[in-house]
Amino acid sequence: MSHTVVAELVANVQKVTAKAGDTVGPEDTLVILESMKMEIPVLAEVAGTITEMKVSEGEVVRDGDPIAVIEEK
Repeated sequence: MSHTVVAELVANVQKVTAKAGDTVGPEDTLVILESMKMEIPVLAEVAGTITEMKVSEGEVVRDGDPIAVIEEK
């Protein structure tokens, strides 16, 4: 089953720390967002393999935008 990680706020994608094919756990950081000069890590939420990264550095995300798709183990 696949799980989509979504943005929870409007922010800039400051750094992408994971890529498609990476194996991740629930506490692994996928991207770091920047909003109002604060860095906000976005975590994988579930264990599995990233099948698709939906964002790139410098992009702006809005609340509910998909960040990554993870195929759960």
